[in-house]
Amino acid sequence: MSKNEQKMVKNEQKNAILKKIQNQNIVTIIGGSLIIIFTICLFLMTSIPSNAKKIVLMGDSITQSWSSYSPEFFENNSYLINKGISGETTPEMLARFDNDVIGQNPDVVIILAGINDIAQNTGYRSVPDIFKNIVDMVSLAKAAEITPVICSVLPANVLPWREEVSPADLVIELNLMLKDFCAQKNIIYVDYFSEMVGLEKELRKELTYDGIHPDKNGYLVMEKILLDVVKKLF
Repeated sequence: MSKNEQKMVKNEQKNAILKKIQNQNIVTIIGGSLIIIFTICLFLMTSIPSNAKKIVLMGDSITQSWSSYSPEFFENNSYLINKGISGETTPEMLARFDNDVIGQNPDVVIILAGINDIAQNTGYRSVPDIFKNIVDMVSLAKAAEITPVICSVLPANVLPWREEVSPADLVIELNLMLKDFCAQKNIIYVDYFSEMVGLEKELRKELTYDGIHPDKNGYLVMEKILLDVVKKLF
């Protein structure tokens, strides 16, 4: 084989090696790009609720204390806005609904109310009157194009600050009215009651520190239920 022929063979081998390296680089780049694209898509899919939506939690001390007992829940779900105020009854919530709910311009409001009315914090109020106030909040939300969600009142068979009142059957009566209303109006009903009630219509002792307010374990149960609802909404 002449020197020129040897040179041509070497050049062909060199070119073949270079082409192989180039093809390997292209495969590596494409593979890396696909991994990056997949990672970005996965991030976007799991972050849509927190980035795109806003939910107000309207309630009393059960809602307000949630942020203290489980701050990481609100940090991880930053689309949730806690607007609970301790001790409040439904007329008081109605009075601040415009500022604390509509003024936040949320997509959804989740209403958990009624136990302080049953406890007569601001005087006697019948179950139908409590129900009407919650329905009025729903009407305000709809008028502002905010999706309303109604929660059951948590189980309770004792009121530590109002021992003369027996709340258990009143809670059940109100929850039945709320559940029926939601079914009729195609509104999501968040049933905390069924998951947290004990054999004597009480808030199970492993979920509360005083029979009314959830402890850390109680809020963990509520968080699972609430996140399932959020998935349905979005």
